[in-house]
Amino acid sequence: MSAPGAAPAGSGLGLAAIFGSTFFALVGYFILSPLLLLKLKGADISSTLAGLFVATNWLGIFVMTPFASAVANRIGRRQCMTLASGVLMVCALLFTLTQQLALWFALNLLSGLAMSLRWVLSEALIAEFCPAEQRGRYVGLFQTLVSATFIIGPALLVWLGTQSEVTLWVVNGLNLLGLLWTALIPKVPAAADAGTARVGLRGLMHAVAAHPIIMLAGFVGGFFETGVTSILPLYGLALGLSQDASAVMVSISGLGGVLVMIPAGMVADRFKDQAQGRRTLMVWAAACMLLATAVLPWVAHSNWLAWPIVFAWGGAGGTLYAMAMTDIGSREKGITLVNSTAVLVLTYTLGGLLASGVSGALIDWSPAVAFPGVLVAVAALGLGALVRSRKQAAL
Repeated sequence: MSAPGAAPAGSGLGLAAIFGSTFFALVGYFILSPLLLLKLKGADISSTLAGLFVATNWLGIFVMTPFASAVANRIGRRQCMTLASGVLMVCALLFTLTQQLALWFALNLLSGLAMSLRWVLSEALIAEFCPAEQRGRYVGLFQTLVSATFIIGPALLVWLGTQSEVTLWVVNGLNLLGLLWTALIPKVPAAADAGTARVGLRGLMHAVAAHPIIMLAGFVGGFFETGVTSILPLYGLALGLSQDASAVMVSISGLGGVLVMIPAGMVADRFKDQAQGRRTLMVWAAACMLLATAVLPWVAHSNWLAWPIVFAWGGAGGTLYAMAMTDIGSREKGITLVNSTAVLVLTYTLGGLLASGVSGALIDWSPAVAFPGVLVAVAALGLGALVRSRKQAAL
């Protein structure tokens, strides 16, 4: 279905509420995630087990995402956002009150389940609330805000201190603010396709079959922008960097997205053939990602190369995801939009899950050869598929 030309009533407040709630929730997340990882390493946990801990959160996102549209159809899109924000707040509080590793794994899984609902619904509502002719700009702006939290969260962690007891309570306060902003989301217009849209696993398979290249772009974007980024503190430590410098690597990746995605969204809106324009931008982003990754084997001898590389990963990975989300928002609305957004998030999550799950072991085994080799292979696969798809679409 094509999205309506005009934004629905209350769209301004809806956009502001989603932007605000997402900002506070993700700043808290990007303080908490590297903090927990560093605490595990401080307790002499291996990089392999620490990588599996990160992957547990992605597993929760991966498990819930196929069912996000079904849950939204059952209880309402606005109510899903509130439920997810509340669960994230409770999990952060329990992380503060316990030091048991098994419980941390369980809480990380539950956080992933809640993050999945929040992620899918916020992306879908942004696409539905924004004006059609400015969709690329608004999606780019939203993704820029998300990338800014990659910078602000770890920077706040460094400022507050990785050893400070106050840090976890700051995370709890940010999650509370996120929940309060979620309550400001106005009533969402009824979905015209609520009784007919394919949801759950049937909807997932339909969306993948209809737009496979868009979903592949989501996978590659997730692999680099979030999956590899989430493991950067371990990579920094393997390079001999301090804990603070290792945490800041996440911020550099976020800076790439902050500086690139709004311009990318504005450029996408200016193409006469916007669909072909989005494909062109995806190809350029994937090419930039491959070029940066190919330099990775030299980082062990020249540590300064890590900073421009992770910057490129953040910018290119974020652009791939933003263009894919803009493409979906330009074609669909209602529950179908939620479902296709869920599939994009699922492929992005699969990329993040795979990257975070194997990168810790690769860093332990061979940080200078195996780790960059796998990353180059994924980047090359993505670029090749996007180039072929663009050529076929132009015929």
